[in-house]
Amino acid sequence: MDISTLIILILIGLFAGALSGFVGVGGGIIIVPALVYVLGLSQFEAQGTSLLLMLPPIGILAALNYYQSGAVNWKYALVIAIAFVAGGYFGSKFTLKLDETLVKLIFGLLMLLVAIKMIISGFAFFQNKV
Repeated sequence: MDISTLIILILIGLFAGALSGFVGVGGGIIIVPALVYVLGLSQFEAQGTSLLLMLPPIGILAALNYYQSGAVNWKYALVIAIAFVAGGYFGSKFTLKLDETLVKLIFGLLMLLVAIKMIISGFAFFQNKV
């Protein structure tokens, strides 16, 4: 790995970490596209790399801040974590059987739908303030 790649990886990590702590996103929205379009990884390599990097640090300090402010529901988190393990296993098995271009299309459409929903709810916020 050369120094420019190392710097890019550090910048991706800092940006994704900051957004994760700020609005709870990072892996799918920032890291995967950056690995694909900035560093040239395949969609599958980017997804696998993103999943692996999140195993140890997945927001432990951000979660600690939320916990200290009383904003963590442990029961919900535990149930979702258990289901997430199963979903991640079966989801990865399924997606690795698909064409990479189709996975990119599905990924992009999902991001677009979420973005549209968030934008619409943001406009509703501003309409209520006027």
